[in-house]
Amino acid sequence: MTLAGAKASALAPAPAGRPARTARRRRRGEAGWAVFFLAPTALGLAVFYLWPVVQTFYYSFTTWGPFGGHTFSGLSNYRQLLHDPDLRSAFVNTAWYCLLGLAGVPVALVLAAVLARPGRRGVGFYRALLFLPVVTMPVAVAVVWRWLYAGDSGLINTLLAKVGIHGPYWISDPHTALIAVAAVGMWSSVGYTMVILMAGLQSIPRHFYEAAQIDGAGPVRQFFAITLPLLSPSLFFVTVLSVIGTLQTFDLVYVMVGQTNPALPQTRTVVYLFYQDAFVNNNRGYAAAIAFLLLAVTVALTGLQFRLQKRWVHYA
Repeated sequence: MTLAGAKASALAPAPAGRPARTARRRRRGEAGWAVFFLAPTALGLAVFYLWPVVQTFYYSFTTWGPFGGHTFSGLSNYRQLLHDPDLRSAFVNTAWYCLLGLAGVPVALVLAAVLARPGRRGVGFYRALLFLPVVTMPVAVAVVWRWLYAGDSGLINTLLAKVGIHGPYWISDPHTALIAVAAVGMWSSVGYTMVILMAGLQSIPRHFYEAAQIDGAGPVRQFFAITLPLLSPSLFFVTVLSVIGTLQTFDLVYVMVGQTNPALPQTRTVVYLFYQDAFVNNNRGYAAAIAFLLLAVTVALTGLQFRLQKRWVHYA
């Protein structure tokens, strides 16, 4: 081949199919690496999350014997759910825990607004102090508050006695037990909610407030016209987490109230009832039906919150 022929062949365009094949190989290689890195996480989710859900759904259609073993019983567990007074009272108690837990969101919003302002002395200390219950074990929190709520020697009643007030037996009285336990749950989670809302507040551009001040808007008007609309994604996030967390309330009730407390029927949650049926009464099929019903309620409430959030954004 002559030199001119070699130059002509080198300058000739590549076949039309070669770039397409190269792109496909590159995409296959990238997909292979993606699968390689995602496989451990996907396998863990499948083994520890997806498979237990499928297994629980199957067990909800079975009846267990006192010494293990199960037989398929169809919809009998779900029919029993419709006529169980303990389940109805547990759902009512859980709804109260949910409502009282949502009351902590405005408290966290006020704390975030106060502690998000720059230039205040001791802000870091108060932030750490309020966040400390979040990183403390729930059992340790429950044990400490059980001592504080003690009727005879508790710190709360001791302080009330100094001002002439006779405090009740907070976690043994059916009239106060639910509120007492819910207050501890709200106290232990308000720090986490505060941190999220504080991050949302600090992400709002300051020039919005400066423009509002020039227009003569006061702090209240600025809150409803600027802060609340721009903070709605953070508020929606913490509200969803609060609802899901309170629906799963168990450890505080188990440690603070116990199993022989006279106030147990007024404080027992759905998860606590699931624990009793699954591990105390060995009625695992019925407990699985309770767990799946709670899952359905959680998904329904979360979907409702997403729908309300979309309407709020459209209205704003």
